[in-house]
Amino acid sequence: MRGIPISALIGLVFTTAYFLAAILADLLAPYGMAEVVGGVWEPSSAEHWLGTDGIGRDLLSRMIYGGRTTILVATAATLLSFTLGSVLGFLAAVRGGWVDQLLSRLVDLMMSIPSLISALVVLSVMPVTLPVLILVMGILDATRVFRLSRAVAVDIAVMDYVEAARLRGERQGWIIAREILPNALSPLVAEMGLRFIFMVLFISTLSFLGLGVQPPLADWGGIVKENKDGIVYGIPAALIPAVAIATLAISVNLVADWVLNRTTSLKGGRGG
Repeated sequence: MRGIPISALIGLVFTTAYFLAAILADLLAPYGMAEVVGGVWEPSSAEHWLGTDGIGRDLLSRMIYGGRTTILVATAATLLSFTLGSVLGFLAAVRGGWVDQLLSRLVDLMMSIPSLISALVVLSVMPVTLPVLILVMGILDATRVFRLSRAVAVDIAVMDYVEAARLRGERQGWIIAREILPNALSPLVAEMGLRFIFMVLFISTLSFLGLGVQPPLADWGGIVKENKDGIVYGIPAALIPAVAIATLAISVNLVADWVLNRTTSLKGGRGG
């Protein structure tokens, strides 16, 4: 643990705790996800540590199961966006010409419409299931990853070692996998943390608007929506998932910043 700044350490602790809670949700949750176990908006007690929600379900259990859904959807969508966006970005940079122009203009067209509006339009005419949510979010976010990966790959593609690989007759797939990807990995890994945060906020926003995770499943944005009326009466049930979203976003951002600074310093040391 030596050499890790305190901010990154705090981020690692919170991020690890959230992911472990998501993985072990069935073991940690004291009650079922949709089980009514008390009255409406009961305060914190020994039986219900965070109280109950608007229909008497244990809020701690809802938070644990909701965290699992939120993190699962955000992680899957992030992996999809990075796989699709980086592959197409590297391909555009290596091939150039009409392939680059076609992919770049298509991405520009998609990015001209705000992602939230695009998602709302698509989800309003499609069945809102977890696979559909992951697919829509992943494709929309892949445009940002495409822009980053293409910009990084364009600089790498003109390096001497890439030209040497071309002169040896290496295939483009080999050049992308063996020459471009390893050298582009550092900014992509740092960006992955930021895109994961965006996915958490994205799915939470969709759920709050009613087009995200559907009942009986729970997620943090949906829990905010379910309990928002309680704020008028001073009941903090809607604020708890909001705090969870904020702390997860901050902790992942702290870890991403540390990873970026560490990889950058390592490259500087090697260059010296």
